[in-house]
Amino acid sequence: MAELYNSAAPKKAANLSINSDLLRKTRELNINLSATLERALKEELSKREAAQWVEDNRAAIKSYNDFVEQHGCFGDEFREF
Repeated sequence: MAELYNSAAPKKAANLSINSDLLRKTRELNINLSATLERALKEELSKREAAQWVEDNRAAIKSYNDFVEQHGCFGDEFREF
């Protein structure tokens, strides 16, 4: 499977807006905002790319499932479970 993104790419500063109380509480707990945001973005990117893959391959998946429903899976006659 292809990498989601280039993890070796250089860091880039970004400005963003965040709830002030949420920011205060995370700072009180010494939560690393950059690392936390990167983890959250990686997770979201992974979910969206997986959903996009399913959408892109929906017709092929349906075709395969229809074929299996009609003809069975390859090797079914050899299954012992």
